[in-house]
Amino acid sequence: MSTTPDARPLRIGLVGAGGIAECHLPHLARLGAEVVVFSEAGAEELVARHGTGRVVGSLDELLDAVDVVDVITPTPTHTAVVTRALEAGKDVICEKPMARTADDAAALADLAERLGRRLYPAHVVRYFPEYAALHAAVARGDLGDLAVLRFTRSGAYPTRTPWFADVEASGGIILDQMVHDIDIATWLAGPVVSVSAVSTHSADGAAEPAAAAHVLLTHAGGAVSQVNGFWGPAHLQFTTSFSVTGTAGSLEHSSAAERAVVTDLAAAGDGAGALVPDTDPLDDPYFLELRELVEALRSAPGDGATPRTPRITAREGAEAVRVANAAIEAARTGTTVHLTEQGARA
Repeated sequence: MSTTPDARPLRIGLVGAGGIAECHLPHLARLGAEVVVFSEAGAEELVARHGTGRVVGSLDELLDAVDVVDVITPTPTHTAVVTRALEAGKDVICEKPMARTADDAAALADLAERLGRRLYPAHVVRYFPEYAALHAAVARGDLGDLAVLRFTRSGAYPTRTPWFADVEASGGIILDQMVHDIDIATWLAGPVVSVSAVSTHSADGAAEPAAAAHVLLTHAGGAVSQVNGFWGPAHLQFTTSFSVTGTAGSLEHSSAAERAVVTDLAAAGDGAGALVPDTDPLDDPYFLELRELVEALRSAPGDGATPRTPRITAREGAEAVRVANAAIEAARTGTTVHLTEQGARA
């Protein structure tokens, strides 16, 4: 095999070996990457389970061996690991949320820009066919001016990973689960200027732990987004839904329904087929996400390739963290939190 830089497989360092590693390691291997894994626990088992990857004993050893770092560690560790990787001259993919706090997320985006590195947050819901189709329809103007956006997301309480239950560490259901739909809402309707929220969480040690939240976002353009999340009993099926309405019609989706996307539009551009994204809907969204991010990283400016821009940026990842933390504060204080479009408190 040729050893020229363009022909050499991309070397990716996977930091972490928890549950989400099952959605990263096999797809990175499928993309032809040479994967090096470091984790304080579970790395050997992860590599053995998938029959791919090489385990190293420290983060320093990983950084010396790779071109790109894929951070899938618990949320409270993201800032330290991403900072180390960027300062070592590596481009970075980081699982959502990009950081625990708005200040840390913004600082990571600033650092990447200052060092001339790429930092891509892994917001996989942008790669689910129904949400990609919704974004394409909004971008074409099929729905007219957006008015009301509703999102729901529910599933079993994540009891297998104790740090999720520590709201200070994880951000709880709003930052860990609902940040997906907060990101989609801003992707579709633009900057958020005010946030109100209510939330509830069962007492520690409850036989059936549960958490729920309702977040109301007001966008600068006048649209309103309602985001609902629920973690419940172990048997609860994971489901998502959306209903987005504008002056020209609406689009609805429920993962529990037979039809993926239901339309009510006076005119749908090129017809119903135009609402299908340009990717095979049978492909795993995690693969679609990692493929796009890896292709963008391979097309570095100055290497002769045509630069590619993925559908998610570090600034957008930081904005999702900012709005989610505003919702956490609104729920805690019972007040409406006002934001500026530039990323600061009003």
